Amino acid sequence: MLFHSYGFIFLFLPLVLLGFFLLGRLGDKRWALAGLTLASLLFYAWWNVAYLPLLILSIGVNYLLGRTLAGVPAPGVGRRLYLTLGIVFNLLLLGYFKYAGFAVETLNQVTGGDYELNSIVLPLAISFFTFQQIAYLVDAYYGKAREYSFLNYTLFVSFFPQLIAGPIVHHGEMMPQFEDRRIFRPRIEQMDVGLLIFVIGLFKKVFLADGMAQFSEPVFSLAGQGETLSFLDAWGGALAYTLQIYFDFSAYSDMAIGLAWMLGISLPFNFASPYKASSIIDFWRRWHMTLSRFLRDYLYIPLGGNRKGKGRRYLNVMVTMLLGGLWHGAAWTFVAWGGIHGLLLMINHGWRALRRRLGWEARRRNFCGRLLASACTFLAVTFAWVFFRAESFSSASSLLSSMMGLRGMQMPLEWHSTVVPAALWGWLGILLPVVWLAPNSQEIAARYRQFYEALPVRGIGSYLLTHKRYWLFPVLLVAGLLEGLVIAMEGAAVAPFIYFQF
Repeated sequence: MLFHSYGFIFLFLPLVLLGFFLLGRLGDKRWALAGLTLASLLFYAWWNVAYLPLLILSIGVNYLLGRTLAGVPAPGVGRRLYLTLGIVFNLLLLGYFKYAGFAVETLNQVTGGDYELNSIVLPLAISFFTFQQIAYLVDAYYGKAREYSFLNYTLFVSFFPQLIAGPIVHHGEMMPQFEDRRIFRPRIEQMDVGLLIFVIGLFKKVFLADGMAQFSEPVFSLAGQGETLSFLDAWGGALAYTLQIYFDFSAYSDMAIGLAWMLGISLPFNFASPYKASSIIDFWRRWHMTLSRFLRDYLYIPLGGNRKGKGRRYLNVMVTMLLGGLWHGAAWTFVAWGGIHGLLLMINHGWRALRRRLGWEARRRNFCGRLLASACTFLAVTFAWVFFRAESFSSASSLLSSMMGLRGMQMPLEWHSTVVPAALWGWLGILLPVVWLAPNSQEIAARYRQFYEALPVRGIGSYLLTHKRYWLFPVLLVAGLLEGLVIAMEGAAVAPFIYFQF
């Protein structure tokens, strides 16, 4: 079930909201949480009910291990054993379903063998709920996670807004909210702000991400077939995918956050205008922020971080990014993408160290310097996305060769193309300034929430009476976007989110 499908918007979501708040108001709060948990499991089963037992098994085993870790009084061999068992269990589960086929294929390529493995369907969201539960076990080992009820833990893992593609939520920012009695009563501000964020994400997905897909797909498809692409076609496809993946994943994150807000639950924002970054370090502080947090806290720092010298620090950065690339997909192109970002991060850290040594750190960049840094960062990210999207190294190298002009360059007047239509360049002229200059979803939501926080008396009546000049715009905005989305969705196939494959 997709967030932008008719069944979800007009049936599943209204029933969940109505049931959650009715149970919260009329009965025990645990019934409301139980109803939300069942709805989340139904949401997951809608994709493939055969994999629902796998999710439940993962939740049950990790809960028991976490509870055991919380009950063991002191650090020692016993605690390390339980933590090791938990991490091994999760990695084996992830490894079999996601990487077994990849491992066999790689083995055949290296040895020339002909080993076969029965086709394995990748369970939806396994990468996300596995990382989430590994973090819980590690925190339980260090005494940072107290024992929670099985119901709360199950909802923490299966909460439908973030289950499929994140954000990767930390237990400490999620489960305590289930104990807050305020979430069981609907509030106009949470519904309004949540709806606004959800609609922004809906607009990004249906209009912008899927709109860019129609330009990027033909280019990468032809590159995968070994076709030689022109300079402009290659750049058009790469830039179209750069915008497609940004709007697609940020759309999912926005919709997840908006849905959670409607239920009174706050999820962490996952994007902070990453294409505005002026360095690769800054980019990873803005792009998929919850994944960056996980890789830092549960991989980079345990490997030693920057505590064991500069050489070890650079090695830890590279290992972290290689594994982060592999997490995205079982293919060497994803590993290459992670390696490219690892190399760029090493160069970025080295440049900062050189600036400190030369005493340049205190100097502030002027406008031209910041513009150049941002442009270089964006171009580097765009080049790396080619490996992320390409089906093979050969198609990636072919596309990159065309982008670098190694296969000839079209003159600017020859913008007509059978692969990339002229309309793409108009869209790029509109959307690139948007991602570089416009406020992002969290900035829009923060400004919108200020109107509610300024109210002396809470409630819709007070809101309408005291903010007549403010409420009309968001209402018209939401109404207009919904109308346009309904019209667009009627004639278009519902495309899944890119991160569903991870």
